[in-house]
Amino acid sequence: MSLKIPHHDINLEPTMAKAPDFNRKSERMQTERSFKSEIIAAIPLTAQEKLFHLRICDQAERENFSFLPGQFVMLELPGCGEIAISISGSSSNHEFLELCVREVGTVTGLLHRLEAGAFVGIRGPFGTHFPMRKMKGHNILLIAGGLGIAPLRSPIYWANEHRTDYEDITILYGARDPGQILFDYQFDEWRKIYDLKLLTIVEHPDEDWNGHVGMITDLFDDVPVDPDNTFAIVCGPPVMFKFVCSYLSDLGLPRQRMFVSLERRMHCGMGKCCRCNVGSTFTCLDGPVFDYWTVMNLQEAI
Repeated sequence: MSLKIPHHDINLEPTMAKAPDFNRKSERMQTERSFKSEIIAAIPLTAQEKLFHLRICDQAERENFSFLPGQFVMLELPGCGEIAISISGSSSNHEFLELCVREVGTVTGLLHRLEAGAFVGIRGPFGTHFPMRKMKGHNILLIAGGLGIAPLRSPIYWANEHRTDYEDITILYGARDPGQILFDYQFDEWRKIYDLKLLTIVEHPDEDWNGHVGMITDLFDDVPVDPDNTFAIVCGPPVMFKFVCSYLSDLGLPRQRMFVSLERRMHCGMGKCCRCNVGSTFTCLDGPVFDYWTVMNLQEAI
């Protein structure tokens, strides 16, 4: 059954009078301004995840909206609530935003019932980003577990669009079972067109699986890592950070060149609800992207 959100013309609100300059932090961290957006596609990926394509309705706002890989938006269902979701698409795509959403609660459950043509609100973008420009001239190692592949799509697109800026690009992706692997329809494209190496692994294979079996760190046996010339980005369950980053650290990769995302702690997106508070750090304001050296020194961060 289709669920329709009541119509609200957000363009009539005073804060919508001018298009924002997203190159200024004060504008990027705009907390009250919401962009009316239309769901133009809701693509099932697994039994729990859907990929939503959202198109900002106003053309000027759509063209001015920009983000960097690793940033997130607050997705609002008027009258129901809002959730923080990392942007999963290309930062050069000004036609629509891609958000991969897992159904885990009330808001995400309602969102999964929406179909193309429904309207939602978007605030943002918020947060820090993966330092893709700093990685120029180096190898990039992208490591994802489960839903962690969703925020990694943005740096994957960025690396492809600036392919000559980087040397070897390697993706390691692990899932609990083959049915939970996301975006597998893009894997061949990434390997052949994006000129990168992609290895996948599952913990519990089915009878049709003929790939690697085990933990994601087992893939390092097939991937040589040059610690002096590599940056790493790690996204996935927090328990994975310790095992993967410790393994990379033992190989000699500096912790300051490993980057993780603490998106799981996001709630209000503006440091008001304190649910993302870790010590004196608000991960929605100071993150969600941190280098691992910072994270390992934040008690209860992961």
